[in-house]
Amino acid sequence: MTAFTPPAPNVDDAERRTWLLATGAAGAVAGVATAVPFVASFAPSERARALGASVEVDIADLAPGAMKTVEWRGKPVWIVRRTGGMLAALAGHDAQLADPASDKDQQPAYAKNATRSVKPEVFVAVGICTHLGCSPSAVPAGSANPSLPADWPGGFFCPCHGSTFDGAGRVFKNKPAPTNLEIPPHRYLSDTRLLIGEDASA
Repeated sequence: MTAFTPPAPNVDDAERRTWLLATGAAGAVAGVATAVPFVASFAPSERARALGASVEVDIADLAPGAMKTVEWRGKPVWIVRRTGGMLAALAGHDAQLADPASDKDQQPAYAKNATRSVKPEVFVAVGICTHLGCSPSAVPAGSANPSLPADWPGGFFCPCHGSTFDGAGRVFKNKPAPTNLEIPPHRYLSDTRLLIGEDASA
């Protein structure tokens, strides 16, 4: 009786297994490569976040009289820490303003007051002129700007077409800008942290 001798391995079978393993591995890699961007597409892009996300701002370092600018939804947003003098300058010129009581809907309800703010000393506004979208500049009281009156109370001046706004962003009469500056939705997370883009009632 002769001993059993196993058949020699078929070279074709070995090559077939190698190709099957290689193909399977390539398919797995391709599957992962396809799944990653697909899953990532569920997360908002940087552009989408910039267009709609709220912006948290630390105002601890904002000195009295100083202004900080941040971007929200592609727009510049001013944050001004008003001094006592700046607040006092908001009174006494209502007759010169187009909308002194902020009757037009340019601010959340909680900012429809004499200072157009949640906290009187902190003014938050979109830094875009309501005429043609230019960017006004902050001009303090007593400025030597020849385009401003001698009794200028301080506020914002748009050099493009001459619109002027007081320290609460209220537009003066007979100017190209039709409405007061926009006040964005915002709320305080703490005394030193401000969230722009989220309503105070949220």
